[in-house]
Amino acid sequence: MESIHWYPGHMAKAKRQIAEALRRVDAVLELVDARLPVASANPMLRELIGSRPRVVVLTRADMADPAQTERWQAWFAGREAGVLEVDARHGRGVDRIVPALERAAAARREREARRGIRPRAVRAMVVGIPNVGKSSLINRLAGRVAARTGDRPGVTKSQQWIRLGDVELLDTPGVLWPKLEDVHAAYRLAVSGAIKDEVLDPQLVAAYFVLWCAKRYPDRLRARYGVEDLPAVEWTDEQAAWEAAEPVLAEIGKRRGLLGRGGVPQTDRAASLLLHEVREGLLGRITLEWVEDIEGAKAGVPTSDVE
Repeated sequence: MESIHWYPGHMAKAKRQIAEALRRVDAVLELVDARLPVASANPMLRELIGSRPRVVVLTRADMADPAQTERWQAWFAGREAGVLEVDARHGRGVDRIVPALERAAAARREREARRGIRPRAVRAMVVGIPNVGKSSLINRLAGRVAARTGDRPGVTKSQQWIRLGDVELLDTPGVLWPKLEDVHAAYRLAVSGAIKDEVLDPQLVAAYFVLWCAKRYPDRLRARYGVEDLPAVEWTDEQAAWEAAEPVLAEIGKRRGLLGRGGVPQTDRAASLLLHEVREGLLGRITLEWVEDIEGAKAGVPTSDVE
């Protein structure tokens, strides 16, 4: 698959705004999706942030496989100063964020105090890719609707400050990197909804998920759709993946009554249904990226191509 280019003008503008605003914050709150923690970590943001104190938050933990989230926490703990698992929808883990930011910013604040700078609220920037749950988390922290939310990427279009007691959060638009070389990261992001359906063919995205789920969570497909004959192949290319997954999508279409003329199952509608139900968590808690996949094949690690 060729590299995907997805860098519209508003994302280039958001990148410039983030770079400028970084000079005014004490720490960074980086949100990654617990279902795909590495693929959803924007390397361009890492380059911008540099050595600035950072707290990594695994969002959407309520939708991820708990066993895999525990493993990802251990993986990040060896690489980051702070890592938290958060379920913003139900508020679990949210109360740990402000203390974590205060700890991350402590050294910087101490240096300011020695220079005679008066104490003020800790300022932290919230960053992440589109649809990772930034606005939902901020609203939970604020206890009110302080940021717009939506189930499609790109809802937040501009920066805004939100005061939380002794901490001020700067909400920023979701930013993707200019192009993605790794096919696994691209399709995992598309399955999660971080990439709009207009960018990648939903039928191929659904095919990718069918192969993944058949390998890692076969009982979920069987229980939800009554499909017994699942493919046992690895993703090699789009054509091979489609040939392996198409019978499953056809069976889903047949069982859900998604039929065209002559009773032929409509795989495009079945693919849309499958992706919708995955994104809504109707197949259960699923993690799209496992630690061994990253450490073994080095797949899914996003790379930036920023000049």
